[in-house]
Amino acid sequence: MNRSNTISERIGFLDELREQRWDDHRYYHQSRVNQSLHLVSAITFLCCYVLVFHDPAIAALLGWLVAMITRQSGHFFFEPKTYDRVNDTTHEHKEAIKVGYNLQRKVILHGVWFAAPLLLLASPTLFGLLPQPEGWLDGARNVGMIWFVIAVFAILARSLYLIATQGFQTGIVWVSKILTDPLHDVKLYWRAPLALLKGEWIDPMNDVKEQRRSTRA
Repeated sequence: MNRSNTISERIGFLDELREQRWDDHRYYHQSRVNQSLHLVSAITFLCCYVLVFHDPAIAALLGWLVAMITRQSGHFFFEPKTYDRVNDTTHEHKEAIKVGYNLQRKVILHGVWFAAPLLLLASPTLFGLLPQPEGWLDGARNVGMIWFVIAVFAILARSLYLIATQGFQTGIVWVSKILTDPLHDVKLYWRAPLALLKGEWIDPMNDVKEQRRSTRA
């Protein structure tokens, strides 16, 4: 039986939210560089959350070009992909059980993100769906609107897939986690830059080790 199905059958919404957050932290945020980049990303996303009500196109530009690049750079370039001795598991296993976007799915998503503005070369108004740009700023806004739609679609598509394959609760929990990740990341990783300045490249993950010891006890 799928691991997420098992979880959703035996625990409630908030418990599963904590479970998804805990797995994300212990499996994918061991690098202090990654944690620090997530802090930058989280603060940027919080700014985007405010800006999106005023100017969604600019919010999307800021979100993709700053928040997403810093966040995913941490995952792709700094997070260890060797055997995970803290959790006693392989990188391949973690990728296989990832509820949201694992690295392979992220490559596809970022390929779509990178290629989408090329549509504006064929039609600057995206075949009448966007306003005619009067200058570079209007052109950038049109790119931003395309990226905004991609972001919304990426969240909805993955959540619907999880609902269909792993249950309604798992899909809704994942959406809730994604939308609240910036606040949670600030809470978890605000000390990461200080640890990095002290030369600590990898989090000792004492919280994870303690949790494993208490589970075995």
